[in-house]
Amino acid sequence: MENQNQRLGSMKSRFRRVCVFCGSSPGKNPSYQLAAIQLGQQLVERNIDLVYGGGSIGLMGLVSQAVYDGGRHVLGVIPKTLMPREITGETVGEVRAVSGMHQRKAEMSRQADAFIALPGGYGTLEELLEVITWAQLGIHDKPVGLLNVDGYYDSLLLFIDKAVDEGFVSPAARHIIVSAQTAQELMCKLEEYEPKHSGVASKLNWEMEQQFGYTIRADIGR
Repeated sequence: MENQNQRLGSMKSRFRRVCVFCGSSPGKNPSYQLAAIQLGQQLVERNIDLVYGGGSIGLMGLVSQAVYDGGRHVLGVIPKTLMPREITGETVGEVRAVSGMHQRKAEMSRQADAFIALPGGYGTLEELLEVITWAQLGIHDKPVGLLNVDGYYDSLLLFIDKAVDEGFVSPAARHIIVSAQTAQELMCKLEEYEPKHSGVASKLNWEMEQQFGYTIRADIGR
């Protein structure tokens, strides 16, 4: 057992910090809660820090607590209007206050080397699709992972496959989404990910947008 712990403790990763998008609700299926904890444990075992939307409620609280308990750094980025404990609960680790939702996403993306979405609602989906769009435009080369717990995201993946079939998403852009049903499998896939995009946006322009606290608004073919 000691040798196994030593092996896990020395596990190397290409990522320094991963951004996790997930629900502020725990969800009805206990598998979602277990997956959040397992993802946090995977980050700890690979010596990866966490950046997330802050707070201690729902899946957000479970994944952040698992990473924090494992001794890794946790950065919660929260808009000032959502900081009261009645809204987000007691955040663990470092808390970084920003002025609004756009700045929150910009700061999380700037801090992270990769993105992972656990099950969640409108907010999770919006954050996920935005970083996928940025990858499609070549704004970043960071891997985007979908933890498809118990098939939660099956219908989303079917929709995207339909969009490819109908010519609205290119096959190369479909490659952006890395999905798996377990945290361990997803992390292995993300470690091996190689970007494929046309790079239509300027990274320099993107860095300037980030510096001044704005998010890019690009109109892609639709």
